[in-house]
Amino acid sequence: MALLRVYSREGCHLCEQLIEEILPLIRGRLDLEVCDIDTRDDWRQRYDTEIPVVEYDGELICQYHLDRDALARILGTHPS
Repeated sequence: MALLRVYSREGCHLCEQLIEEILPLIRGRLDLEVCDIDTRDDWRQRYDTEIPVVEYDGELICQYHLDRDALARILGTHPS
């Protein structure tokens, strides 16, 4: 199954909200990997105050808030 990646950190309200929004939309269509940026120095340096960040296939999909149109385009290529 294709992978959607969210860069976040523990205790980030925006991150938690975005993940809660994404989960029901992608269930059964995409896998979700949540990457805690505080577990790797390279992620922390790259994303420190820029989270949450959503990537698909190495491409930035959205940042801070869910871009439902961008996600719908991705889901259109992965029918359930």
